[in-house]
Amino acid sequence: MKQSALLSDFYALTMAQGYWLRDYRQEAVFEMFFRRQPFGGGFSVFAGLETLLEKIRATGFYPEDIAYLDNLGIFDKRFLDYLSAFKFTGKIWSMDEGTVIFPQEPIIRVQGTLIECQIIESLLLNTVNFQSLIATKAARVWLASGKGRVMEFGLRRAQGPDGALSASRAAFIGGAESTSNVLAGKTFGIPVMGTMAHSWVMSYPGEEEAFQAYADIYPNHPVFLIDTYDTLRSGIQNAAAVGRRLAAQGRTFGVRLDSGDIHYLSMEVRKFLDAQGLTDATITVSNDLDESIIQTLTNAGAPINTWGVGTQLVTGGSDAAFTGVYKLAAKQDAGGSFQPVMKFSDHPEKTTNPGIKQVWRLVDANGNAVADILSLDDPADPGDAVVPGNRYAFWHPSADYRHFYHDVTAAEPMLKLRMDRGELLCSETPLAEIQKKVKAGLEIFDSSYKRMLNPHIYKVSVTARLRDLKLDLIKNHLGDL
Repeated sequence: MKQSALLSDFYALTMAQGYWLRDYRQEAVFEMFFRRQPFGGGFSVFAGLETLLEKIRATGFYPEDIAYLDNLGIFDKRFLDYLSAFKFTGKIWSMDEGTVIFPQEPIIRVQGTLIECQIIESLLLNTVNFQSLIATKAARVWLASGKGRVMEFGLRRAQGPDGALSASRAAFIGGAESTSNVLAGKTFGIPVMGTMAHSWVMSYPGEEEAFQAYADIYPNHPVFLIDTYDTLRSGIQNAAAVGRRLAAQGRTFGVRLDSGDIHYLSMEVRKFLDAQGLTDATITVSNDLDESIIQTLTNAGAPINTWGVGTQLVTGGSDAAFTGVYKLAAKQDAGGSFQPVMKFSDHPEKTTNPGIKQVWRLVDANGNAVADILSLDDPADPGDAVVPGNRYAFWHPSADYRHFYHDVTAAEPMLKLRMDRGELLCSETPLAEIQKKVKAGLEIFDSSYKRMLNPHIYKVSVTARLRDLKLDLIKNHLGDL
């Protein structure tokens, strides 16, 4: 099915027409990176790659899209004819989906004509920014829970059906064990999970009847919602009454708390269940949870087995946007060679790093990540590749105010070719494998980078050669200041 290329900023189409009318057909290289960590955290998770590649492969203009653009009265008929046959024919490099990522380093690199690269910009940013935001939030929730069981159930709070699907996909990548979104389960193979709503309990004469009916219909570990009326004076007592009958049959059950003081109630519920001999009964909690609340409850020893996280997960909670941007890094000259370009700014953090680049993750002898380095990536001249055994200076990628040296024990290039001539080079990776990559990737970073409050800043550096290129371009453009 074709993906409408109208999912684009208007300026992308007006610039594309300008390139076309001026016969500006040379190739360019764009890179996507992000500027700051969301949620005040120390890491992010790259998600959305496979969704993006499929959409780019299918991107084009429907006849009704062309008719709409024609009615705007600003596009040349010949350009619209060109758009009617549009297909992305370039190359895309990227990190593996599920990689732990940091500001200023290229996550995705796109090479193609200026028109192609410009038209897919909004699609790229829309897809990767949203899923990376949600995957990062989910990873933070998973870590805050002590790497426990997290259930995503934000279907009713997500922005539209496609947003709900993307959120469920990204949340699973980040660490959620299951989803309440049935369509996401069918589409992506994510385990589906759910309990009951208060309306189920309220539709019966009493709680015990409601719980028993549910257990009769769903014998495999039913979970009873116990806060419809009074959690401690009726809900847990009626759940335990049914639970004792289930235990006599060799069956297990669980209870869910969705309101009130979760710490106090979970402690009291656990004590009551244990006193009844129902030590196998599980406790699930929900109620507008986020990683801060979950970590507080975990640290306080709240006896919670499963965390149900909805609104704060699928909307990004306190951070509504991932700061990913898409910038030109190199352009082809008349002779076919790529020349580095960069954006200058009064704000050092917004000055880009020039040229076609590779990203290397440096690992020490103990297998711990110590820094990432950006180098120039030129197959014809691989002299800037990062080589294990060499010693490198870490230069700050935005401003030259500090550096130190580190011996490289192991280094792996992180940007890999995923699409060539508009065709995919990689098969679909099961989401469970991507989730494993996230969890394994987080393990190689010191805990100081993963803490919820005031995390250490992981070092992202540039090679001396890339630093010199950047300084030369600044000097040539601005003069020797």
